[in-house]
Amino acid sequence: MARKQFRVFPEKIGFFPYIWLIYLVFPVLNLDGYSGYKLMGGYALLLLFLVAYRQLYWVTEKAYTAWLGLQLLIIVVLTVVYSPYNFYMGFFTSNFIGWYTDVRRFKRALAVFAAVLIGLVGLFYLPQMHGLDILFMLPFVLMMLITPFGIRSINRRRVLEKELDQANERIKEMVKREERMRIARDLHDTMGHTLSLITLKSQLIEKMVVKNPERAQAEAREIQRTSRAALRQVRELVSEMRAVTVAEELAAAEEMLRSAEITLEVEGDAALPGVSDLTQNILSLCIKEGVTNIVKHSGADVCRIGIALLPGEVRITVEDNGIGVDCSGSGTSGRGDGNGMKGMAERLALIDGSLTLGPGTSGGTLLTVTVPRAVKDRKDGETA
Repeated sequence: MARKQFRVFPEKIGFFPYIWLIYLVFPVLNLDGYSGYKLMGGYALLLLFLVAYRQLYWVTEKAYTAWLGLQLLIIVVLTVVYSPYNFYMGFFTSNFIGWYTDVRRFKRALAVFAAVLIGLVGLFYLPQMHGLDILFMLPFVLMMLITPFGIRSINRRRVLEKELDQANERIKEMVKREERMRIARDLHDTMGHTLSLITLKSQLIEKMVVKNPERAQAEAREIQRTSRAALRQVRELVSEMRAVTVAEELAAAEEMLRSAEITLEVEGDAALPGVSDLTQNILSLCIKEGVTNIVKHSGADVCRIGIALLPGEVRITVEDNGIGVDCSGSGTSGRGDGNGMKGMAERLALIDGSLTLGPGTSGGTLLTVTVPRAVKDRKDGETA
């Protein structure tokens, strides 16, 4: 079993405790002129004071009060028996009083310290001092009485910062769990749709391998490209290498639609200048879902994607000229009730976005995704 390494002061505090030790030079100098047992007693008291100083950095609760009381008692003895200037050692005790977290203990310790300090000054310091010495001493007395409040305020701030760090860690863990769920959902959406497309094409090749070998070979090559694209998407989702932009998703959508013999028409600026990566990533996932639904369900031969960068929002429309979707009341039927639409709604809710699904202008289906733009995004977009 490894032996526990001895430390003079806690490592987390750094060099701060060592700096205070410099001020113990003055009590040592105040022993000049004494000899014999009185000199040895003075050194013994300073050594005991040093031990108490060290212990106050380690002990807690009741032991802390005991060591603090011992330190204050040593200051009283050194001031009364040796030199009135030793009362300046009260700065050590003043510092440690500020470490109390409990309000009642803090007030009690401060009251005792103030009484002792005023008693020393009134009974042993003032009678031996005159003129400028008294004026020089008063600011230091006030500083010793005020210092505990400052130290306590600093320590409370450190505690709050520690609690904030702990809260941030909990938030990070929650974000990680949410991100794992998102990645799992995205994997399901991406791979589910891609594998469905590969399955359809595989069935088509099986039927065409005898009748039209050249077309079967072309479809087989399309399957290879689709599977490679799916593998690339999975790697990006799992490793979180980067967010997919709308422009990149449109390129992937064009390849998928071309494989399904559907023409893609795009209107608007796909670069979306000034729009954050998070917003673009969510919009690209919505486009992916909309295009996949068109390939699987619409029976269309044309897909139109509109991109509008408005002053207060970003609007994406995905429309086809296929069989359409039935709408009744506030809900939709058909593909509007699938897990893909629910996943889109959940992702858009993260950025206060919304979506609607209804009949298109050419008899097909129109998917409209709307996302508000932040003030910063609007400014960036306007200056881009």
